[in-house]
Amino acid sequence: MDLPALTFSEDQAEAWDRVAEMLREAGVDLVEGTVVPAKEAPGRVMALMGKAGSGKTLLLSELCKALGNAGAEIVSGDYETRRKGDKRSFAVLAPTNKAASVLRMRGVPATTIHRIIYTPVYDPEYERIAEWLMGNVEQPEIEDLSPEALERARTSYEAHKSVPAALAAAGLRGSDFITGWKRREEPLDIGFVDEASMLDDRQFEDLQEIFPNLVLFGDPAQLAPVNQSGKMVFDGVPDEQKLELHRVHRQEADNPILDLAHALADPALEFQDFERMIEEKARQDDRVVWSQRVEVDLMARSPVLVWRNATRIRLINAFRAVHDAPETELLPGEPLICDGLELPLKHRKKRLDLEARGLIKGAQVIYLGPGRKPGFSRLHVMGAPDPQVSAASIVKIEKPDEEEPFIPFAARMGATFLHGAAVTIHKAQGSQWEQVQVFAPDLFVAARMGRVEAGQPLWKRLAYVAITRASERLHWVVRNRLSRPSGLLRTDDLKAPAVALELEAQESDLL
Repeated sequence: MDLPALTFSEDQAEAWDRVAEMLREAGVDLVEGTVVPAKEAPGRVMALMGKAGSGKTLLLSELCKALGNAGAEIVSGDYETRRKGDKRSFAVLAPTNKAASVLRMRGVPATTIHRIIYTPVYDPEYERIAEWLMGNVEQPEIEDLSPEALERARTSYEAHKSVPAALAAAGLRGSDFITGWKRREEPLDIGFVDEASMLDDRQFEDLQEIFPNLVLFGDPAQLAPVNQSGKMVFDGVPDEQKLELHRVHRQEADNPILDLAHALADPALEFQDFERMIEEKARQDDRVVWSQRVEVDLMARSPVLVWRNATRIRLINAFRAVHDAPETELLPGEPLICDGLELPLKHRKKRLDLEARGLIKGAQVIYLGPGRKPGFSRLHVMGAPDPQVSAASIVKIEKPDEEEPFIPFAARMGATFLHGAAVTIHKAQGSQWEQVQVFAPDLFVAARMGRVEAGQPLWKRLAYVAITRASERLHWVVRNRLSRPSGLLRTDDLKAPAVALELEAQESDLL
């Protein structure tokens, strides 16, 4: 076998061979760099598992490069050209926008599962521009667009490989060239799914319908979806179709956060021993912080990770109190979490519009200010390719010891939000931040309760997921205290892409 230029470890090389063999049977030869037209065959599923730092993302990146070199086209969920029958394609998917953005920052062309299941319907006139940008037709003549506007579109596409961003650079709005969204009817080809531990059975079934060749990448040490009774979808994959990466590559760089994560595999390790280990690491390396309080400045961009909802609600209210946030409104810069969409069935198109822009359940959002209409908000969707959105919003601020949340303002229907200064560890899966604060008193309670999930103490699964959300620095918070903010909340740190698309919602649609 001819491996890529970089040197794989033995288990990565075996994983590469196994995936290459699966794709060779499907007509895509990664070694020879050739493809043949797809033929009907039973669906193929493979699961590649490994803990944090085991090299899953590197392997995924190299597989994508090899597929591209062999002539397979990437399906991004952005715009899809009319593929010829002999063309082969692949897509890299993640359950959330944040998880997809983590992959994109590492050079992997990922999109969300939702953007693959639902596809945009383009106006035929502007579809000609998209085909031209992708090199499939000659430059079209569009009555409403000057040659200079088309040149801006071409320059943008060359820089970002995004058709919507290119059309926006030409002066168009999304509602000009996207007429709606539809559920995908035709199957695709090869699918790589990252963070597969987050999938539930229904999503797995949808993906198997779309992709006859499906490879799942997942971490068996993470938490299973709450509705899966401790099981993950790759648990049901036959053993001969599963492979686990054991070598930890990032640990070779002397990463203290990964040292702590992998120490949790020791069945004899107790909670108090683990905390002593963290305290010792903090004395040796500033990438681990033994913290006597929650740092409020960090909460605006990376939520405190907790186990219990009661803790989450108390921390959120403390965050708002130290910023003197009034009950009747939000301050620009406050973080939010999308809790779903409250829209009747007759507004299905608008629902798809909002979800396609990143407003899906669990999306992390920063409030930028009120929109032009009552009940509308200007929002920055973290991790979305086109993050600037204006949408009808229903914001819920939960209060300690109160069953019903306080609603400072709301449209009659639209995207619903909870505050995002603190989130549960379950909801944090798939996300990553440079700095993460873990609220240790909650994990102590989990340890005292003695709960077990899938054969492992729950506190260990919670701790593993929480600390591996940190890419640069881990703050282990041991006391229920909050710092004072160093300044006002801000929004100037939110960088939009070169061209941000604005979602124009009709008042009659959402209000």
